Amino acid sequence: MKQIRNSIQYLQTRLSRKQFMFISSVVVGFSAGLAAIVLKTFVHYVFLVASLLNSFADLQYFFLCLPILGIFLTTVVVKRVLGGKLEKGLPPIISAVAKRSSIIPQEQMYAQILTSSLTVGFGGSAGLEAPIVVTGAAFGANYAQTYGLNYQERTLLLACGVAAGIAATFNAPIAGVLFTLEVLLFDVSITVFTPLIIAAATGALLSKIILNDNILFSFQLQQPFNYYNLPFYLVLGVLSGMISVYHSRIFVLVEKRFGKAKNLVYTNLFIGGIALAALIFVFPSLFGEGYDSIKMLSSQQPEQLLARSSLLAQYKSNPWVVLCFVGILVFTKPIAAALTVGSGGNGGNFAPSLFVGAYLGFFVARAVNLLHIAKIPESNFAIVGMAGVLSGLYHAPLTAIFLIAEITGGYNLMIPLMLVSSLSYIVSKYAEPYSMDTRQLAHAGQIFPNNKDKHILTNIKTAKLIETDFVAVAASGTLRDLVTAIANSKRNIFPVVSTENELLGIILLDNIREIIFKTELYDTIKIQALMTNPPATVATTETMEAAMKKFDETGAWNLPMLQDDKYIGFISKSSVFTSYRKRLISTAMD
Repeated sequence: MKQIRNSIQYLQTRLSRKQFMFISSVVVGFSAGLAAIVLKTFVHYVFLVASLLNSFADLQYFFLCLPILGIFLTTVVVKRVLGGKLEKGLPPIISAVAKRSSIIPQEQMYAQILTSSLTVGFGGSAGLEAPIVVTGAAFGANYAQTYGLNYQERTLLLACGVAAGIAATFNAPIAGVLFTLEVLLFDVSITVFTPLIIAAATGALLSKIILNDNILFSFQLQQPFNYYNLPFYLVLGVLSGMISVYHSRIFVLVEKRFGKAKNLVYTNLFIGGIALAALIFVFPSLFGEGYDSIKMLSSQQPEQLLARSSLLAQYKSNPWVVLCFVGILVFTKPIAAALTVGSGGNGGNFAPSLFVGAYLGFFVARAVNLLHIAKIPESNFAIVGMAGVLSGLYHAPLTAIFLIAEITGGYNLMIPLMLVSSLSYIVSKYAEPYSMDTRQLAHAGQIFPNNKDKHILTNIKTAKLIETDFVAVAASGTLRDLVTAIANSKRNIFPVVSTENELLGIILLDNIREIIFKTELYDTIKIQALMTNPPATVATTETMEAAMKKFDETGAWNLPMLQDDKYIGFISKSSVFTSYRKRLISTAMD
């Protein structure tokens, strides 16, 4: 390890900044890709063992205990190994880029792999993509910190880790790049594409070499696109958007219920685990990521889904029962994912969104066919439905389009993919202005992905722009004291304070210019008679957005700042503009 670090440091001294970033993108891409491969492989073989147990009638109830065991082990690891702290999902990464200078704790390089492998590997109904993304981001950010790179370079390598993780997971480099741009980096220059592409290609190549098709989520398109089916694809697009909103809201609702009792860790584990096991008993397709069941739908073998259920296996030859089974799972999978994560497990919603989309697409096509409205390809609708729900849930239509196109091995469904993804995005965006991962941060005022100015202003702290070179005067003083203060100050505003440093008012130099040279008035006019009320005051706890609103409303260029109702200095509009320009330059990815 030391030799590798020394080699990289040597390259850093010999190469240009751009050349070193290209090399770094390969290193980060390789690391993130390898992490994704390890995680996917481990979970795959654990799933095989669990499926083997399920094939033995005597062990079926033990099989149902596996998700509970996985969540329990995850909880133990979080409490004993990670100190009780584990940031789940993509919001912490988005927040790190927006609020924490793209700095990610080192433990995230292994915490996500360790916990999500236990949760999903033992049957938790969640996805591995979010943990892989967080791990890749942690590799990139900590690599950049190790070699003293700046904020721009650190953010870029963080993004390279994300792109490589997604690319390795699906062997889909284009989707990896697009996911990074749509979900993580809201405003970037075209020049960042090269490192992202290099990292994504590295991760995808590593995945292609090491992983086989049984582990990778990929399949071949079986039926071509027929434009006569276009109206049904439009219906699927609208439904995908509506289901995306349902998925987002029900997941947050269920997770919040567990959050209210976050101190009752083992109570949450017991309640959530039992509920999840009950759902899996009725709907075995909810066990794990669910990619195998998606392949059954795409290969037109939906009856195999019921064959796994001890309750419903006898009805597998009834097409209407199969249809209802699939339809119920569209609404049940988000609940199962929320139970998994809320009760203490670790996982994401990427895989669940693909699961829900495939089941929704199949449901629409099977319903149309059973009602003899038309004859449409069920496998194609299952494939396109995945893009629809993924687009609506993450507000990432380009990612959805190209991911599904890449994992199906062709672009014959490009037209319906574009239509369904776009319609789903529009419907979801109308109902939920922010994606599932940015909504919580946006409501908390931490990020504003749709408003760059507001986003930058929010990240400027008012307390860091305090100017303290204003000379304060006492209200009991005279004009002579004020003249002395003017002589010792380079400012044209003078705060008037009490003995306890409370702000009583301000004096503007322009307002007293006519009397400051009348020496006969120096000892007769009190400062209290000259002061006026400030147009507004700004507390150190206020956001910059609130401060700028006060500047706009009053037309002032300088406003007093208070901390615990005590005067501490001024904030000026010019200093805000200067800070804004610096942040604008530092966040520009070029």
